Amino acid sequence: MTPTPSNRPASGNSAVRARSRAKILSAAKRLFLEDGYDGVNLDRIAAEAGVARQTVYNRFGSKDAVFRAVMEDHWGSLRLETLPSRLTEGLERTGDPAAFLRRLSAALIDFIDETGQIAFTRLVIAESRRAPWIADEFYRLGKEPLIRAFEAGLRDLDEAGTIRCPSPEVAAHQFLGLIQEFVLWPRVMAVPAERMGIPSTETVVEEAIATFLSRYGSPTPPSA
Repeated sequence: MTPTPSNRPASGNSAVRARSRAKILSAAKRLFLEDGYDGVNLDRIAAEAGVARQTVYNRFGSKDAVFRAVMEDHWGSLRLETLPSRLTEGLERTGDPAAFLRRLSAALIDFIDETGQIAFTRLVIAESRRAPWIADEFYRLGKEPLIRAFEAGLRDLDEAGTIRCPSPEVAAHQFLGLIQEFVLWPRVMAVPAERMGIPSTETVVEEAIATFLSRYGSPTPPSA
């Protein structure tokens, strides 16, 4: 028997709604990146997603809400809620901090390369002068939880005696700055790599780790 709207399984409805939401957010992200915030409206989002305008309105209610959902979906690909466990998986609590930092760097670089982070960062910078809430939400949904996840891992390493890190939050910002100065900001500003003499990504990561551990590395390894 084919389920009718009244007796269709709830799980089926949820799957349909999830697919519809994903289509809308994907379409909206493309349009926002192409035409900026002011160049997009609910009608265009609906047409790009192949759904009715009322569907977009029912799901989100406003363009602001769509944009917030796009930002949340964008950062969601980094899977920040599981990042601490993924960074430490297979490592002993007193394991090599360099391995932890390499995993974090790889996750961050993959995110930058695979999600349109460069274009999205440009969009946020351009729109935030007019609408400061955009920058605030971009930070709240992504950078802040990333810092908190990184900070938690550094605190564990500090408690284990593998590093000596009196301020994990400051240290997290410092390390991300060492990476992003080369792999993010020149691309956001469209500065040619050869003009800045940017080394390979592997070199950037290894030098960042060496710099970080020269400041925070434990002078004596933890006892067995």
